[in-house]
Amino acid sequence: MREADKRTTVAMITKDRPESALRTLDRLAALPERPPVVVVDNGQDPAVTEALRAHPAGAQVLAPGRNTGALGRNLAVRHARTPYVAFSDDDSWWRAGALRRAADLLDAHPRLGLLAARSLVGPEERDDPLNELLARSPLPPDPGLPGRPVLGFLGCACVVRRRAHLEAGGYHPLLFFGAEETLLAYDLAAAGWGVSYEPSVTAHHHPDPGERPGRSALLRRNAVLTDWLRRPVHVALRSTLALGVAAARGDAGAAVALGGAAARLPAALRLRRRLPARVERTVRLLERHVPATPAYGDLETEGRT
Repeated sequence: MREADKRTTVAMITKDRPESALRTLDRLAALPERPPVVVVDNGQDPAVTEALRAHPAGAQVLAPGRNTGALGRNLAVRHARTPYVAFSDDDSWWRAGALRRAADLLDAHPRLGLLAARSLVGPEERDDPLNELLARSPLPPDPGLPGRPVLGFLGCACVVRRRAHLEAGGYHPLLFFGAEETLLAYDLAAAGWGVSYEPSVTAHHHPDPGERPGRSALLRRNAVLTDWLRRPVHVALRSTLALGVAAARGDAGAAVALGGAAARLPAALRLRRRLPARVERTVRLLERHVPATPAYGDLETEGRT
């Protein structure tokens, strides 16, 4: 048996799905790296929290007492005591050896802030559609980074440098959940950190096949809010107008998204921070090649939180 690798903490968020969360802890406990695990329980059932704490994986379980959404990942990062943090949801876990490989790459590339992994979905282990999109990134190779430079990733299949995550501010509180990864990728790049897709690092994802009402509206809302938070005003106005036109034509999801964006717009303007010109140029390059770049989440199969 190889020696445990303690460079990476696995951070898992879960809400009201104890069976799935406990199965994921089984998988994480079986990893040869034997990583420390931090679980953020976004539910409010003390019995579930205690069941998670009693699991042999020995996870540190944090119970904020409310649904923190993607911000639970920020909480887990703050509690981690390792240089790297790998994210899981309660329906995703890491392939044996993946965390060691990711840590080796992060060790070897000090500018690498976040490593986006290849995600295999379901028992059939089919490629998540996002894998191909990231692999075809039009961004030029960077000799200081492994894999393909990107500005998107799947939240439950990435490994972050803890210092980079903290410096960039982590996931933004205004978005809460839904395509929140794009804004974090922007902020990492703005802070000078690289984001790369590396398919030799693999995560498994077994999402609930059920419907997720309201998910599309959240993605569309957050895409507009991301523009207001970081992009030029004309870009934000254009995306808002497009959403408004769709709503006026009877698109109910667009109407919900527009209403949600409007309610959060004052906060977005107050928290607005334009991307540096070099990052804005990179975003525009991506948009020319992949028009749906701001909505990478549209391709995700990410589980509920």
